[in-house]
Amino acid sequence: MRLWSITGNSQKLDGGAMYGNAPRGMWERWSPPDEANRIALACRALLASPLAGKTVLFEAGIGAFFEPKLRERYGVQESRHVLLDSLRAAGFAHEDIDVVVLSHLHFDHAGGLLAAWEEGSPPRLLFPNATYVVGKAHWERARHPHPRDRASFIPELAGLLEASGRLELVDGPHSRALGQAVRFHYSDGHTPGLMLAEIVGPERVGGQAHGGVVFCADLIPGRPWVHVPITMGYDRNAELLIDEKRDFLADKLARNVHLYFTHDPGCALARVVRDERGRYGTANEVAELHARALAA
Repeated sequence: MRLWSITGNSQKLDGGAMYGNAPRGMWERWSPPDEANRIALACRALLASPLAGKTVLFEAGIGAFFEPKLRERYGVQESRHVLLDSLRAAGFAHEDIDVVVLSHLHFDHAGGLLAAWEEGSPPRLLFPNATYVVGKAHWERARHPHPRDRASFIPELAGLLEASGRLELVDGPHSRALGQAVRFHYSDGHTPGLMLAEIVGPERVGGQAHGGVVFCADLIPGRPWVHVPITMGYDRNAELLIDEKRDFLADKLARNVHLYFTHDPGCALARVVRDERGRYGTANEVAELHARALAA
């Protein structure tokens, strides 16, 4: 099996919102802001093939579905559908994808499922041959959003996914589409039912899988957020997220599972480490993956 980091449309968002209650004097060293106080963010997907005999895309980024006014409001930097270009550069088309795994349905993670905006055209799903895998608990949130995060969902998307006939809702550690090859972890601190997909590694120690890769989604958007106290203003429950992140990192460190970041503009993959004071960090950082073997 090989892995590719698939770049989607990039985004700029307010640095204070992305770093919650961390002071600017701290976070600006990690993410230098522009004149509007916005920081650069990636919307990176992960492609794995063959995985359980299939070509699998983990997330789809923000895409290009926004009309120009909203594209400017939410800091989307490109008008074209960058994800499709990146797939082509890796040797794939969106029609080649057998499974799309979605950690959650906020627009910066699922907007890439839709074709680029065209005036007068309704939203249209891409990936016509793919099963869309979504966590059941989060699906309920997307169908009945809270006022706090209603604007984070694409109103038409849930209906389009359901009408496709290719939606699989998951409420346990495995899905029908991917079987034992992918293990799901769950988190509620950012949004209810956030689903974190771990590509199971080739090693087994004491009956447990070691050496895999986990898609960290918005539990850990990038390297700065590996530091346990750092959360986002967008998180629904910062204290819960911190507790979940501490347990998550301890598990991945113990099992040598690498972290895959969606929003870090400079790093796709890293190994989690912990120093003598118990602080988590990263090592062996990789900016891009090009047909990288899982065990490499």
